[in-house]
Amino acid sequence: MTQDVDAIVNEALAAFAGVDDAAALERAKSRYLGKAGALTQLLKGLGKLPAADRPAFGSRVNAAKEKLESALETHRERIRDRDLEARLAGEALDVTLPGRGLAMGGLHPVTRTLERIERLFRSMGFDVADGPEIETDYYNFTALNQPENHPARSMHDTFYLADGKHLLRTHTSPIQIRYLERHAPPVKIIAPGRVYRVDSDATHSPMFHQVEAVWIDEHITFAHLKGVLIEFLRRFFERDDLQVRFRPSFFPFTEPSAEIDLSFGDDWLEIAGAGMVHPNVLRNVGIDSERYQGFAFGLGPDRLTMLRYGVNDLRLFYENDLRFLKQFN
Repeated sequence: MTQDVDAIVNEALAAFAGVDDAAALERAKSRYLGKAGALTQLLKGLGKLPAADRPAFGSRVNAAKEKLESALETHRERIRDRDLEARLAGEALDVTLPGRGLAMGGLHPVTRTLERIERLFRSMGFDVADGPEIETDYYNFTALNQPENHPARSMHDTFYLADGKHLLRTHTSPIQIRYLERHAPPVKIIAPGRVYRVDSDATHSPMFHQVEAVWIDEHITFAHLKGVLIEFLRRFFERDDLQVRFRPSFFPFTEPSAEIDLSFGDDWLEIAGAGMVHPNVLRNVGIDSERYQGFAFGLGPDRLTMLRYGVNDLRLFYENDLRFLKQFN
């Protein structure tokens, strides 16, 4: 029996030394130390020995098991160290290579336009207001003289949230309502931001930008509206000869209302909607419509960007094609 133990130990040690990966080492262990392994089988035959010989033989087998377990751990560490060295060698960085460098970034053309618009209006005394993009029906429609079932709502097909009470704002007019609720006249602000409508083609996007303005005071007239808009557009396009046309129109939150067109050669292009703030809107925010009046208008910065940079398809701004966007940096 003693000779069998020595033979198994020597054979196992040779087997452990001859493997090069962890899985093969564990299979070799199973052949000698597993439930059906060679040493385990010797222990199972312990009962066949004379009683006087059993303690010595059991001790001999246990010593052999400890020797093999120690050898196994040594070979496991050897394989782990070898694998680690190989991985480190494969992942090594050559720090002497030249760096890749950082590419120059730049602002999106629509962002450039929004910043330009804000600078120009600030220079005319307007403050900049902000508000939530997820709005309630009241602020987006009702407070703006568009009660439920008002036909003007059909022009604002929008995205409603699952609760049926909130929606993605269709214009930045709710910012004006929220601001007027908290500030007494005189009020002179612009409200830039993202808005959402169910619309998509070469000149429309489901998400687009809008800049609205409102100026409320005791003696504001349509002449102030025309003066501010014409001054802004001429400074924005840097053309003192820019022709601006006001056409009668309808908006539920202004009365009278107008569409604003720009002349580019022989063609006119609609650029904004405007008008004098409807008395109902002033009353909805607690302002005395007999004492105060004012104007409001809304511009499309995306369309202004298209005109400024000569782009004929709005969707190009939102396709994230760096070949297109890099032209503006």
